[in-house]
Amino acid sequence: MIKKMAVEWDLRLRMAERGLFATTDLVPLLAERGVHLSREQVYRLVTSTPQRLSTDTLAALCDILQCTPNDLLRVIVVDQQVAKRTSAGGPAGPAPDVQRTRIRRPDHA
Repeated sequence: MIKKMAVEWDLRLRMAERGLFATTDLVPLLAERGVHLSREQVYRLVTSTPQRLSTDTLAALCDILQCTPNDLLRVIVVDQQVAKRTSAGGPAGPAPDVQRTRIRRPDHA
């Protein structure tokens, strides 16, 4: 069984707790800490879960928001293996046998 994991990104919530409601408010605060991101990059950082995040950016956000990485990131299980059921509600039976398909072309006279 393979577990699929995801990250819940709570940056917007942490910003609101500190009275920061505009994404552009973060641009100068990050720059003060040596992290230079464009307004567009900060907007994406706030509005969607980042796929990659530098430790410098994470440390700067934690310093600005006076929080820890655990306050910004929560790891959750998004996909759990479940037993397949039939439409009648019982466990699914074995898969049907697979048969090869034959393609027949009409004879050209």
